[in-house]
Amino acid sequence: MRFGSKVLFDDVTTTFSTGRRYGLTGPNGAGKSTFMKLLTGEQPPQKGTVARPAKLGVLRQDQFAFDQFRVIDTVIMGNHRLWSALEERERLYAKDAMTDAEGMRLGELEGIVGEEDGYGAESDAAILLQGLDIPDALHHRTMAELQGGQKVRVLLAQALFGHPEALLLDEPTNHLDLDSIHWLREFLVRYEGTLIVISHDRHFLNAVCTHIADIDYETIITYTGGYDDMVLAKTQIRSQIEKDNTQREKKIAQLQDFIARFSAGTRASQVMSRKKEVERLQTTELARSNIQRPYIKFAMSRPSGRVALEFTGVTKAFGGAKVVNSFSAIVNRGEKIVLVGRNGLGKTTLLKALLAETPNLKASPADLDAGAVRWGHEVSIGYFPQDHTGEIEKGLTAVEWLHRFDPDASRQDIHGLLGQMLFSGEEGLKPTDALSGGETARLLFCRIMLQKPNVLVLDEPTNHLDLESINALNIALQKYEGTVLLVTHDEDVMDEVGTRVWHFDHGTIHDFKGGSEEYEATLASASA
Repeated sequence: MRFGSKVLFDDVTTTFSTGRRYGLTGPNGAGKSTFMKLLTGEQPPQKGTVARPAKLGVLRQDQFAFDQFRVIDTVIMGNHRLWSALEERERLYAKDAMTDAEGMRLGELEGIVGEEDGYGAESDAAILLQGLDIPDALHHRTMAELQGGQKVRVLLAQALFGHPEALLLDEPTNHLDLDSIHWLREFLVRYEGTLIVISHDRHFLNAVCTHIADIDYETIITYTGGYDDMVLAKTQIRSQIEKDNTQREKKIAQLQDFIARFSAGTRASQVMSRKKEVERLQTTELARSNIQRPYIKFAMSRPSGRVALEFTGVTKAFGGAKVVNSFSAIVNRGEKIVLVGRNGLGKTTLLKALLAETPNLKASPADLDAGAVRWGHEVSIGYFPQDHTGEIEKGLTAVEWLHRFDPDASRQDIHGLLGQMLFSGEEGLKPTDALSGGETARLLFCRIMLQKPNVLVLDEPTNHLDLESINALNIALQKYEGTVLLVTHDEDVMDEVGTRVWHFDHGTIHDFKGGSEEYEATLASASA
């Protein structure tokens, strides 16, 4: 598959075996989603064939395709054979009178429903929905009544329904909270078919995958083990190839020296054999790796006071329900606080409440109902909102937009910063209207790096980032000397960055002085 001169895959032959769980990896733009479409049959390959099992579970990306259907029915549609049998059976039962042929057909349909476990379909679908935190009260509502994150979870249940022989999941952990991610992880580890999953969550890939299929060098190379195993093996293979090439180049230089010295003399046959050996040894040019690593470094113009933030009685309600209820805390300079808990319990609401009266940020006084918030002496805030909509002004280039946040910065500095975040050369002149989700996220990080704040407020910053960028962000946050408030579902980032946890638990926020691993251990011993 190629787009113009860009080759995604060239002459790839690979097999995904039953009982194995494959992570499909590669940086943004490598062709992961395109390859997934080739596997599902949504897009034909330009050359070659794809053999797939009859029963395929696929995570659909179109959230609005099932808006007119009930949630429970949307899940059952994951088993195409069962769903069409149920629909046809319903049409036949609705008739006032049936012909003999229709009666026989009804018998066949009942057989299909039995074979596909159709008589327990609703209860099986309900179990999947409950595991993904879709409450019973929503099961008989239409999909149109659900929020975006809930729709994604229903579509995930649809992919898992009906015991498919193979599961193809593109970013299944997006829009899932930590509890749902854990449930999905356990489900997939027990799954006995073939799993192919695209994910930018290293922890998830390490926990679930038995193999990694990595898109790089214009092909797909399969490695045994999880993501970390693949990185190690890939590094070793690459360095071995480069070492072999160096040896070959040295040998070629020696042979060419011999050819130059004796080509005019009496040793013609030896010269000819040396020439043949040079041809054989000629280094085959390695297809270039498409992995690009951004360089993220959060510096501070100046440190804040010893207390970075102090707030008392912070409250925010929606429709009479208090999402954040009279929460108070003191945050000292240099603390890195991770906000955890299920989706919809108030993590973003609290961040917006704390920023409600901060000028020049995308927040408003309406985000705080009650309480007092006092940011410390000399505090400057770098904010990364969960919703990027409207965050980057349209009608500008990336360079022009970024330059507005520091008019004194030279063009060279701005281009250098963009280059660090993989906007190389002409890409800095890309119109802001044309930015992808990943590019928007990287440009927002450029803004924060340019501003050099001493407090970072980051709401789901790893969404839309590929694994390389997430790892770069993780390292940058660990090295950062300022204060951090962070919402993330990436367990590696939580474990390696956080020094304190705010756990949101249905109206209560537990404040734990320690990292997320210590907090999990405390919870586990308390429940035991």
